[in-house]
Amino acid sequence: MGYSLLSPFDPWKHKLCTCPKKYSFNPYTGCGHRCVYCYATYIPNFFKVREKKNVFKRLEKELESLCERERFPLISMSNSSDPYPPAEKSKEITRRCLEIFRNFEVRLLVITKSNLVERDAKLLSELKCAIAISISNLSGRFELSAPKPEQRIRALKTLHDFGIPTILRLDPLMPWIRKEEWFEIIEKCSFVDHIVTSTLKLRFDSIQRILQISPELKGFIDRAYFQNGERIGNSIYLPKEERRKMLKAVEEKCKEFGISLGFCREGFSFRAKSCDGSHLIG
Repeated sequence: MGYSLLSPFDPWKHKLCTCPKKYSFNPYTGCGHRCVYCYATYIPNFFKVREKKNVFKRLEKELESLCERERFPLISMSNSSDPYPPAEKSKEITRRCLEIFRNFEVRLLVITKSNLVERDAKLLSELKCAIAISISNLSGRFELSAPKPEQRIRALKTLHDFGIPTILRLDPLMPWIRKEEWFEIIEKCSFVDHIVTSTLKLRFDSIQRILQISPELKGFIDRAYFQNGERIGNSIYLPKEERRKMLKAVEEKCKEFGISLGFCREGFSFRAKSCDGSHLIG
């Protein structure tokens, strides 16, 4: 459709993507959380956060055009850069974008790894939206500049208490982390409305960053990914049966709490109404 800010999600048409039709919107270019496993580093200078030129005027204009074509379009913010980098605390670019969204009939899925999102809880409660917060482990290891996991859990609870549909992105599932730690995260977030999970997919640059943090993982990564894994798209996946086992463990734990669960680009079926939790948006 030619949008420069609101672009169709998944332009590469990934064969395992089960997302509904939606549009991506990234208020910033790049991300400041510096997660070593990040998949979006195909963007130049990715770990340097930049403002987009005339983002507010452009967003308003593109929303006007999009809403003329579609009724209540689904917009996902963000898919390749976090909408709440540390710079957002002072710049408030995402907050001002949310104020623009309030003037249009859209459905908004906000995805972040920051507790700063709770600052905007009241504003978000006035929108047709759902909030997904990513947590991969309880130590914050491999997420060099992201807020602590416990801060993110508290932010999820704050948003939930505002009546906003909340989603835990238990993502990625790193195979060297004990499943009991995944279960503890689920228990701490058992109030959420939906969980999305996905096993760790690696790119060659992310492997190098992981090994800089944990060189002892080299043997494991060589065996699990290079020798026994499979290449799907631009990523290296764990062996199919290993992924199935990991996801099944999470699925069984979610059943204990009656939480719906979706898988992200795994190729396995799930019972939830959507993988990403967008079905929660009224």
